[in-house]
Amino acid sequence: MLFSGTSHPTLAQEIAKLLGIPLGKVLIQKFPDNEIGVQILENVRGRDVFVLQSIARHPNSYLLELLILIDALKRASAGSITAVVPYYAYARQDRKDKPRVPITAKLVANLLETAGADRVLTMDLHTEQIQGFFDIPVDNLYARPVFVKTVKDLGMKNGVVVAPDIGSSRLAKDYAHHLNWGVAVIDKRRISAERVETDALIGDVKGMEVLLVDDVCSTGGTLKKASLVCKKAGATKVYAAVTHGLFDLSVFEDSAMEKMLVTNTIPLPKEVADPKLQVVSIADLFSKAIEAIVTATSISSLFD
Repeated sequence: MLFSGTSHPTLAQEIAKLLGIPLGKVLIQKFPDNEIGVQILENVRGRDVFVLQSIARHPNSYLLELLILIDALKRASAGSITAVVPYYAYARQDRKDKPRVPITAKLVANLLETAGADRVLTMDLHTEQIQGFFDIPVDNLYARPVFVKTVKDLGMKNGVVVAPDIGSSRLAKDYAHHLNWGVAVIDKRRISAERVETDALIGDVKGMEVLLVDDVCSTGGTLKKASLVCKKAGATKVYAAVTHGLFDLSVFEDSAMEKMLVTNTIPLPKEVADPKLQVVSIADLFSKAIEAIVTATSISSLFD
């Protein structure tokens, strides 16, 4: 059975359709004091239950709603509960990089386990070691297959995959391997939460089409700087592929990006509509992963 929170019902409906099942019936409401109320409206006893919630845009509210949903399902005697979290919030707070700061990604993992989740299904975690924060199975899907297919469908050739910062270099290598392209890396320094400085391009992009790859884009500052550096270095076209799009339309201002590919792990606001933006659905990957979990077959085979 598949249930949906209120963060991304469109994606949940798409996945349910691919699975050939109806979405589970659930009542979610907010009381006048903004407390969240949940009631599961059908029998889940002994069933394998999946509950989808993308913890983005309003992460604190959606996270608590997910925890309450899991608790309700646990108390209704669901056989197993898998939290389907296309975007895992607080993933960038995964270590103590300054004195007296929390490791919030670990805290979120603790909350999901305590609520009663038996497994987590997510996509492109900011750092894969977050899986180690859990004492339950975590399946981390990759958006790369759908992006690689889309890039090929767009007819991009003679390209270079560029990591907009050192942290994305491994991701860029994975894309380059599957596209059979070269790799370049941009050296970046983060000045503050909003400002980044780009220092140098390591690699050659002259006369080439460039694909910038990253897992998360919020302000777009890193990709903007990277696109300008690539264009200045002689790139003919600059595209970007981003799994989680937290941005608004300002992402294209003062940039050299001709097109950005983004998945639907996070619902994009209606005002974020631009010819340069192409949304690629990951519903098929999630539906196949859910089927693999239910039938106890390999998920990694989806990425071979």
